[in-house]
Amino acid sequence: MNGKYHIHTYGCQMNVHESEKIAGLLSSRGFSSCDEVSEADVIVMNTCCVRETAETKVLGHLGRIKSQKKKGAVLIVCGCMTQQKAVAEMLFKRCPFVDIILGTFNQRSVIEYIDTFLATGKRIVDIWDGDRDTNEVSCAVRDDNINAWVNIMYGCNNFCTYCIVPYVRGRERSRPIDEIVAEVNGLLDKGYKQITLLGQNVNSYDCGGKNFIDLLKILDCGREYRLKFMTSHPKDFSVELAEEIANSKVLSHNLHLPVQAGSNSVLKAMNRHYTREQYLDKIKAVRDAVPDIGLSSDVMVGFPTETEEDFIETLDLVEKVKYNNLFMFIYSRRSGTPADKMPQIDYKTKQERISRLIKTQFEISKNIALSFVGCELTVLTSEQKNGVFYGKAQNELAVSFTGEAAVGQFTKVKITSAKNANLTGEVVR
Repeated sequence: MNGKYHIHTYGCQMNVHESEKIAGLLSSRGFSSCDEVSEADVIVMNTCCVRETAETKVLGHLGRIKSQKKKGAVLIVCGCMTQQKAVAEMLFKRCPFVDIILGTFNQRSVIEYIDTFLATGKRIVDIWDGDRDTNEVSCAVRDDNINAWVNIMYGCNNFCTYCIVPYVRGRERSRPIDEIVAEVNGLLDKGYKQITLLGQNVNSYDCGGKNFIDLLKILDCGREYRLKFMTSHPKDFSVELAEEIANSKVLSHNLHLPVQAGSNSVLKAMNRHYTREQYLDKIKAVRDAVPDIGLSSDVMVGFPTETEEDFIETLDLVEKVKYNNLFMFIYSRRSGTPADKMPQIDYKTKQERISRLIKTQFEISKNIALSFVGCELTVLTSEQKNGVFYGKAQNELAVSFTGEAAVGQFTKVKITSAKNANLTGEVVR
């Protein structure tokens, strides 16, 4: 094979890394990447279905691709959205210009599907109910030469009432620890300076008698790099994990711990398996163990049955924790989830509440950034533009700075000013 491919990715870091694997498979068969749909011989849309807006964007984008793709180009739609069989069937009927439709479990067979389509000319829709092939794709074409994503597990067993992930990603499946360690070491040998471990709930990692903390200890191997992980479920976060962050020489001093809501009644309706009090205790435990920890979280506004009092409790929790960064979302109905059948809140109320939350978090992030003026931070430099370097500190704060430095290296920077949540500094001589 030869020709060009174009991949468009929607959604989370898991999807980004799976697109890297698809790119690796296409590259191994002689294809090269291109930026324009009109130049591509193979077009892949790797979709998301966590929010309704993601599906709407995919359908809108497909309409544009129909007019842009050249004659003979193969159009593939895959991922979480099409793992829902009803959606895949709808797409097959409504979009006859889509040639191949796959789900989440069989994307690694994309080359075989292309071969079959080119040989027969018959459109393909094939959605597996589970993972039939556990072999990891080892030829990923990575989008970043500093950070590398590494899957440690797939799937989710939590069944939060708002979430479609367990239905489209399946049950939890952990990769063998030796495979993970070998992949990480190979990436470090290639010069990567940051490794991010991926899983729907990394705390649940369990394979061959080893758990997540065992894996983290093994990866603290005496080499200079930064190790991160996402996502960590609050119900499973432990004091032992907080202590490992404190003791490790490589773990980032940043923790993403999605709270989703600050009201116990809403948390129960979400099936989150913890209370606000338990969550705040875990925050205290990690702050006690790692005083300079940077915290981030996800908060959902407008979940069914959320009252004004419930929302005020969420605002109160956000003000108590003081997150460095907060990802804020309006609840989006997902067909097939229990929350879809609950009494819904009007959109105007959701908009008003999220505006208040954004305003609250903006002030918190701004004040946290200001508190670092005059401090020295170790920054992993990710890019340089017009003589200015950009990167992230150990606690994930964004830093721009001047002085002698190099992309992909750790640099000691003194913070001289802050604007909103961004820090500015200069290299420590």
